[in-house]
Amino acid sequence: MLGFLSARQAGLDDPLHLQRAESTRRVLGLELNKDRDVERIHSNGVNSLDIEPIEGRYMLSGGSDGVIVLYDLENSSRQPCYTCKAVCSVDRYHPDVHKYSVETVQWYPHDTGMFTSSSFDKTLKVWDTNTLQAADIFNFEETVYSHHMSPVATQHCLVAVGTRAPKVTDKKFWQFPGHHVMIISWQLQVLTVE
Repeated sequence: MLGFLSARQAGLDDPLHLQRAESTRRVLGLELNKDRDVERIHSNGVNSLDIEPIEGRYMLSGGSDGVIVLYDLENSSRQPCYTCKAVCSVDRYHPDVHKYSVETVQWYPHDTGMFTSSSFDKTLKVWDTNTLQAADIFNFEETVYSHHMSPVATQHCLVAVGTRAPKVTDKKFWQFPGHHVMIISWQLQVLTVE
């Protein structure tokens, strides 16, 4: 690390070189928490996780089995090692369950009373967290690979939806012809298509 800093300070190295080296070092140093576990509900793999941004207490998971699970991350047992319990789930018997794999789950950025999910069943669903019922369902003509809500929007609820023909929706649709999108995210109020 000191070699990178010295080379950067002397102007011999590109700033991106140091940034990439440090990012790589940090990623390789990541470890799972040995004291915290999560109750296993999904019968298959988990495709998406999202921790609510208000308190950081609740986590959504969306699985390849079509199930959505809401977990409480708080350590109510006060034990050093504990398992985060599932509070509720949209299981296979729920009337609004996704038919196929849930690709993305996301909390509404300003209120934990709402979250969204998208699935290979060509739908984006807006959920009422308190009743665990779908408040609105958007049907698309193509497979939905992912979606993302703008984290800065307070006057509207724009949702970018990644399909073969990506759309931005606020009960209206805008299309980006000629793009095949697998991942979508908002950056500084600008939509980035990867």
